Amino acid sequence: MSRPRQPRPTLRAVAQAAGVSTSTASLAFSGKGPVAPETVARVRAAAEELGYAGPDPLASSLRQGRSGVVGVVVEGRLLHAFRDPFAVSVLDGLSQVLDEIPAGMLLIAQPAGTPERAITQLSATALDAVVFSLCGPDTNPAVDHLAARGIPMLGDGSPADPRITHLALDNRGATVELGRHLESLGHRRVAHVMMPLRHDSVTGPASLADVAAAEFADTRDRALGFLDVFGDAGGVPSAPSGLVQTSIPDVEQGAIAARLLLDVPQAQRPTAVVAQSDLLAMGVVRAAEELGLRVPDDLSVTGFDGVELPWFPGTLTTIDQHGGAKGRLMGEMLRSLLDGDRPDDAVQRTDLRIGTTTAPVG
Repeated sequence: MSRPRQPRPTLRAVAQAAGVSTSTASLAFSGKGPVAPETVARVRAAAEELGYAGPDPLASSLRQGRSGVVGVVVEGRLLHAFRDPFAVSVLDGLSQVLDEIPAGMLLIAQPAGTPERAITQLSATALDAVVFSLCGPDTNPAVDHLAARGIPMLGDGSPADPRITHLALDNRGATVELGRHLESLGHRRVAHVMMPLRHDSVTGPASLADVAAAEFADTRDRALGFLDVFGDAGGVPSAPSGLVQTSIPDVEQGAIAARLLLDVPQAQRPTAVVAQSDLLAMGVVRAAEELGLRVPDDLSVTGFDGVELPWFPGTLTTIDQHGGAKGRLMGEMLRSLLDGDRPDDAVQRTDLRIGTTTAPVG
């Protein structure tokens, strides 16, 4: 037979053992009040003897009306988020502010293709707020569930729902800025390596119709920004082979996509590739080197994110969206939501960072 569960030691029991009032014991234990050092020592000794580790967090949360937990919904597997240095930088910035609130972070993976499965985990968890911090689909069934529970929501532009406060990004405008940079260097035959357009995307050529029907707004808007500059140039992008989507925005898939564009006769080869993430851009650089092409002499390459790439000897030309600062700003907006306010939607600042991977057409 199992032993009966021992009751949790209480602060009142500690106070009685130390010979002080419960309020004095509370101040002594927390270190937040003017209590004599010998009294503090006596209270802590009594707490240690009784096995009292501190206030019951559940009871504390009930008194405050908060659970002390913020859910962060991540599209797809958590493994992919942890492999993406930009995603990690955003989560790190967010966690810095959550530490100050204070609140804990609960990562909730939302399976691609079956997003409703995450509702089961959400429904079983007491949450003060939920953050959709990484690229996700325009629509999400979890939004209705969370709104019905009155849980504040913060997003990065998706899901596209007025019930969510957003720190968005001008993906289209930022990509246009990248395109204008390449255009100023004389590039006209330019190709585009995209993040997934849909949850079931496979790495391969994509069409303009695929872009128009994209499930993910970030991918679609960056592609539209690219087409704003090069769509009417009469070069590679006018053919399906000039637009390549990937199944996962990582280095390996970026390299596979790049080979489709680069392993062709020179007359058909683009002089530049615009990749929708820095990791995809690194895949393009890897594929180019494996094919004997020099970056940037034979091929210019741009990325998007502005992450640290310590293994890369050069400096990637990219859009820096300041991941850590973005996470901290999301944290401050979240703090306002937790205080009962509704901050205005905002747009994250981006900067064009010109590196060593772009050069004039040779």
